[in-house]
Amino acid sequence: MATITKTIKDAGVSLGSTPWGNLSALRYLLATNAAGAVLNSDSTAAAAQGDVIRIGILPAGFRFVDSQVLVKVGLTASVTGKLGFAYVDGKDDTAAPQDDDYFGTGLVLSAAARLRNATANGTVVLKKDAYLTLTLAGADNAKASEVEVVIFGIAEGVN
Repeated sequence: MATITKTIKDAGVSLGSTPWGNLSALRYLLATNAAGAVLNSDSTAAAAQGDVIRIGILPAGFRFVDSQVLVKVGLTASVTGKLGFAYVDGKDDTAAPQDDDYFGTGLVLSAAARLRNATANGTVVLKKDAYLTLTLAGADNAKASEVEVVIFGIAEGVN
């Protein structure tokens, strides 16, 4: 049996400035008040079906690996959502098209749960900053809630 070693290292295997690699976990918190409005946002209206909530910014050069949605305190009964991303500048990118359900769709947000990314999407490297978006469906929110979203990725930088 032979031992075969690649002579050219993959570009994505750079370990960054630490011996532990460059995997990052970006944490975003979404909370609503007793009326269902998103706290620390530009709106005082309750979050409703069809609303797109920009939870935070995903940095350019970030390669998506996985995601988790931790519903600590659920939204109103029947509220579901889809989790994705949209570019901050509003302009799509053909190499990495914005996708409103990249991390999942039909996510049940009305009960405490840990929801793992279950999509079959390939990896995407953001060429520019993008909003992490949650689009609500199923029902309007009318209660206090708390949802944590963690996006795992590799900080590769922009080429």
